[in-house]
Amino acid sequence: MSKGKKEKERNFEEKIRFVQDTYFVIGGKWKLPIIISIYHGHNRFNEILQSIPKITNRVLSKELRHLEENELISRKVYDDYPARIEYTLTDYCHSVTDVLTSMEKWGKQHRERIKDKM
Repeated sequence: MSKGKKEKERNFEEKIRFVQDTYFVIGGKWKLPIIISIYHGHNRFNEILQSIPKITNRVLSKELRHLEENELISRKVYDDYPARIEYTLTDYCHSVTDVLTSMEKWGKQHRERIKDKM
């Protein structure tokens, strides 16, 4: 394999990894709805839970942990009784805005394109 071809192959594999990394962090059924819910001011666990139809306590807990580990949300525990926990989007999460805007635009176009087929 030529040097140029190897370089192209390496770049291709790297691009695939970057897309997979992105999907790992924000992909799946629940992560984006959770981010959007928090963005719209639902900061407490039960508020988020009630704002997203069909999500379970267990799944929400797991996904919140995953988003926190990836630094997209922060979790703050207040020393109240009972303890109060609030979730907020981090500055780093706002770096995903362009990706989400592109996804929203594409989704709208796609829905329009296939609406008569559904």
